[in-house]
Amino acid sequence: MAEIGSHDVVVEVKDTNSTPEIKEEAGSSFSLPFFQKLIAEMLGTYFLIFAGCGSVVVNKNEKVVTLPGIAIVWGLVVMVLVYCVGHISGAHFNPAVTIAFAVTRRFPLKQVPAYVLAQQLGSTLAAGTLRLLFSGGHDQFAGTQPSGSDLQSFVIEFITTFYLMFVICGVATDSRAIGELAGLAVGATILLNVMFTGPITGGSMNPARSLGPAIVSNHYKGIWIYLLAPTMGAISGAAVYNIIRFTNKPLREVVRSGSY
Repeated sequence: MAEIGSHDVVVEVKDTNSTPEIKEEAGSSFSLPFFQKLIAEMLGTYFLIFAGCGSVVVNKNEKVVTLPGIAIVWGLVVMVLVYCVGHISGAHFNPAVTIAFAVTRRFPLKQVPAYVLAQQLGSTLAAGTLRLLFSGGHDQFAGTQPSGSDLQSFVIEFITTFYLMFVICGVATDSRAIGELAGLAVGATILLNVMFTGPITGGSMNPARSLGPAIVSNHYKGIWIYLLAPTMGAISGAAVYNIIRFTNKPLREVVRSGSY
């Protein structure tokens, strides 16, 4: 059976007119505000993996969390962290999300390597903490691995990450959506995805979520699936939402003018 847990997550601060923002931030890659964003991404990813993967490990040892409980933990921790640091770093916590935003020109491309490194560092540190806390007879692999074929897992990870990124773009980058509900919508999406894909792929949707525990446990079975499929799925999800976005105008302007 696959190791359950995903995580995602996730969210870019709502702003449909992103091009000026990218130009403004591109020149401040080494500024104090940018380092604050990196710290927020690292800590956010750490807490995400510590809680999510921690629920997986505890369930293996005690059998009390159950699959629904694990899914709820992943969804809740993402929701809480989005509201906590979404206004600071965008609360990506996921290299696939960061790359997808950059490809669709909603995040500075030159800042991607630093964001991804911060996310991966947070994930690895969290996995290492869990390894230290649950050592000896409680030592359990907190990563993800396919329980079926590689193709099956690849397709599932692609579709679920596509769906996740599609939701993120809808609630967090479109000014016509209700921005205050972004954390709730993204957390609920992750909860749903983990609920039914956990037993098959582990419900990763996040390269850092899978790679961190893999590095700590030196367990790389099927790791290419969890690096490639979520990244491709996120890019595709963001691109498709941009196709149906129609306009960057706020809803009040659309309603007032009656046109897009």
